[in-house]
Amino acid sequence: MNRDTAVHNFQNWKLNDGMNGEYSDLGNVGSARLSRIFMNRNEVKDMMFLSPYNYFRGSVRDFYFTNTLSPITNLAYHSMGNKITGEARVRAYFASNINKVSGIGFKLDYLYGRGLYSQQQVSEFGGTVYGYYRGDKYNMHAYINANHMKCAENGGIADDRYVVTPDIFQRSFDDRDVPINLNDTYNRNDDQTYFLTQRYNLGYYKERFVPDSLKPKPPSATDLLLELPDSVRDMLMKDSVARKFAVDSLLADWESKLVKPKDYIPVASIIHTIDVRHLDHTFYDNGYNRDYWTRYHPYGLGGIEDHATALTIRNTLGFAMCEGFRKWVKMGITFFATHQYRKYGLPTLNNDIMSMDNVSEHDVLIGGEISKRNGKLLHYDVNGEFCIVGENVGDISIDARGDLNLGISSKDSLNLDLGFKFMNQNPSYFWRHYRNTYTMWDNDDLSRQVTLRLDAELRYSRTKTRLRFGFANITNYTYLQMANTPKPGVSPTSTTPSDFTHDVCVLQTPSSVQVLSASLLQDLSWKIIHWDNEVTYQHSTNSQALPLPAINIYSNFYFLFRIAKVLRCQIGTDLRFFTNYTAPDYHPASGLFAVQDPNNTQMKLGCYPILNAYANFHLKHCRIYVNVAHTTCGGGNRFLVPHYPMNGLNVNFGLSWNFFN
Repeated sequence: MNRDTAVHNFQNWKLNDGMNGEYSDLGNVGSARLSRIFMNRNEVKDMMFLSPYNYFRGSVRDFYFTNTLSPITNLAYHSMGNKITGEARVRAYFASNINKVSGIGFKLDYLYGRGLYSQQQVSEFGGTVYGYYRGDKYNMHAYINANHMKCAENGGIADDRYVVTPDIFQRSFDDRDVPINLNDTYNRNDDQTYFLTQRYNLGYYKERFVPDSLKPKPPSATDLLLELPDSVRDMLMKDSVARKFAVDSLLADWESKLVKPKDYIPVASIIHTIDVRHLDHTFYDNGYNRDYWTRYHPYGLGGIEDHATALTIRNTLGFAMCEGFRKWVKMGITFFATHQYRKYGLPTLNNDIMSMDNVSEHDVLIGGEISKRNGKLLHYDVNGEFCIVGENVGDISIDARGDLNLGISSKDSLNLDLGFKFMNQNPSYFWRHYRNTYTMWDNDDLSRQVTLRLDAELRYSRTKTRLRFGFANITNYTYLQMANTPKPGVSPTSTTPSDFTHDVCVLQTPSSVQVLSASLLQDLSWKIIHWDNEVTYQHSTNSQALPLPAINIYSNFYFLFRIAKVLRCQIGTDLRFFTNYTAPDYHPASGLFAVQDPNNTQMKLGCYPILNAYANFHLKHCRIYVNVAHTTCGGGNRFLVPHYPMNGLNVNFGLSWNFFN
């Protein structure tokens, strides 16, 4: 969601663990992260390496094309720490209309985090340019986005006891001095998206109904006669019959010259969409960290630079019957056909010479959509597509959303949102094939993953209560699992990362996995006192393949008031908490999360409260906050991901300013 103009809880916008603290990350801002709430997870199917970076990287599905009466500019700055361990993020957003039917805009985003621990720096830069045209017959939306994301990989700290029980060591260690597992190792993702959708509407013009109170007032008889020559006017003044006839004629002429407002009513539309996405995923290593890895595939000499590339081009042509062009037409119907081209590249050795091995795939899909978006009571959108030709022939995807809105009174409403999703899909190329210097898998025998997801949300506005329910059944659930090997003389029960060599493998569950989820969101208030709560319960039937915390809590207690009726003040503290579970590990060579190795001692994380204190202010076009994060820091099991400790106590500052021309 775009939060460029968010006021409430603005202090959480910068935090890598999410607005409600539901993400586990590697500690530094902009680092890889994974949602602990399963129903909130979304994978970038053909470019899986981008999934952990949704904090920084947006998508066209989440982007809002801005229609503004006057140009608007937003500048935002967020910072934490000093020049050695600090972090900063700068964002600039501009939007302007060219005229009533078209507009342009851009967004620039730069993030840099040095990290409190060694070899943890993150550097990310992204830019978006967009434009649109919305005429009566022709509509067009264009979107171009490019991101550069480079993250250092330190493999976590060498021994968790440096954080959990630091007193056992003869000397004390600052965070920056704690020994780590990897040096001079990086993952870099460069991705670009080029998106264009255009629609040509077939329809007719219909005169717009205008109330009499808003219609132009007809001129009086005297005003009409003043437009005539004096001689004619003098003659008409002597003949009442002729004068009446002349006034009626002049009034009819005046009415005929009025420009009567008309609306264009589209009956059907021809739609074309092209979506081009490119990814270059690069893994760098200086070659001196081989003791950390189980495998070694020399694709180059000296320093290691392994590339994995992906290109997808999706062309869609559709025909739609529009909703509402007649009163009895209560839904819109769309039919479409899509051709998808995909090209992947991985390193390979041919006669001791490294080269890129490129593989191309083609798919042809057909699909349709039924939707109802107008009205107040009921809305729904059901779309599905089926692959009929190509690598993924037989793939099926059905996605349905609906909402029912009951207005009980002017201040009271009951809303119900329902969702259904069914997917029968061949695992994408990078699930089947991947290789770099330290990691390799080829899994042509992977079975189709079949996913059924149901979700519902019930909202009652009077009590500010929201209930969410979710259920997922996944057959042949595909996941990554760490494959760690104890070094000679080391027991598998060791909990020290440096006692093992590391690898990862792709697995599928032999039976179905079910996930049940229920959330209660309750906002309480009395005068200036507010207490917002979100409690989520989850249960996974296979906690090894899909580990989830049973309880995840976000609680925000604050005072909300205004000074001199213009300065909005939100001052309070919020809590993040989740119960113990075998949290997913992180594999640096792929930049992805993987479940812990069941053959070694597994690390359980959780039951560690994270408390932040903040002050958030809003005055006209300016927003500013100060956030003291992790006030509960003081040793203990302060990990969200195994061997990657959270940042200690730190002070965050942020400023955002809107400019309207």
